[in-house]
Amino acid sequence: MRIGIDGIPLAIPKTGIGHYTFELANNLAALAPEDQFELIAPVPLPVEANPAPNLSTVLGRTGRLRNRWWSIGLPLHLQENRVRLFHGTNYLIPMWRRSVTVVTIHDLSLLLHSDTHPKDLVLRAKQRLPTMTRIANHILTDSEAVKKEICQHLQVPSDKITAVPLAPRRTFAPIVSRDHFEVRRRLGVEEDFILFVGTVEPRKNLITLVRAFDLLMRTTELRPQLVVAGQKGWLTDDLYSHIDNSAIRDRILFTGYISDLDLAALYSSCKVSVYPSLYEGFGLPPLEITSRIPAIMETSSGASKLIAPTNVDELTAALVELLKNPEAREHYKALGLRRASEFTWERTARQTLNVYRRVYAEVKRKDVGSC
Repeated sequence: MRIGIDGIPLAIPKTGIGHYTFELANNLAALAPEDQFELIAPVPLPVEANPAPNLSTVLGRTGRLRNRWWSIGLPLHLQENRVRLFHGTNYLIPMWRRSVTVVTIHDLSLLLHSDTHPKDLVLRAKQRLPTMTRIANHILTDSEAVKKEICQHLQVPSDKITAVPLAPRRTFAPIVSRDHFEVRRRLGVEEDFILFVGTVEPRKNLITLVRAFDLLMRTTELRPQLVVAGQKGWLTDDLYSHIDNSAIRDRILFTGYISDLDLAALYSSCKVSVYPSLYEGFGLPPLEITSRIPAIMETSSGASKLIAPTNVDELTAALVELLKNPEAREHYKALGLRRASEFTWERTARQTLNVYRRVYAEVKRKDVGSC
């Protein structure tokens, strides 16, 4: 069977959805060598060095009419190339159904936390999400928590949604000290540091982390560095203004977007990793301190120290406890590694492939029955 996958998330440096698309496509191809998988986009995509023989990138034809990608260009491409099933990995699928469609909705942040996103993206989501959930043959999401939200807020029947958990990338394995010293030196990271990883945008709640870090520096003898690893996102003026006007601005390092190998080195050498996000669909970063919110509680399953995401005092106390207590750090590190090992991309791909096959068979059976 020829299966198309939305390749647009791979056209820019990979963040969460880009990594999801890349890992899923590669693991699907490895699991199902009898099927042909195509990453389809209206723009050129980077080519992997050693792609599976049944995985390719496809540049969709564009033109005066086909430039309307989701409503004209992609439906025509699917029909002309006999693509049997299309998977939209970032909540969008073709507006005209020319194949069986599966759509992934990672979270409802654009609807439930609209104040943390640019207005144009919020408006687009409000217009498109109800349509996508209605016309898709099936919906995938990353956690049972988000599945419940989709049922509640978009009035989708539960049996139309399958929760398939994600996984950490293979590069995220502990690195010995001699290998991460050079990474820290190159990035300007000190030996004693707190690590946050993620796009710098309001939903990640960095403002609470910065305030907790400020309180820690003012009320204790601890002097760690705060390292923020991730590209600059949107609506960040208040955060940077707060830092610029604080006494701790010289103790905060923004690395920008960095490679997986560099990230693995920072995860392996930080004193504490912290992720006080206001809302997540799954929550992939390996964690020691994180938010007490439904999706992350489901993902971490007791392997992280949970805090109320906007409680500065609680986050400060958690940071102080782990910075001062090596035994506690080792405890959460061991729990986190054990929990992370339960998630693999092969498992994610296998469950996704099962959904493809089941939904395709159901649609074809209905088509035959309606003849």
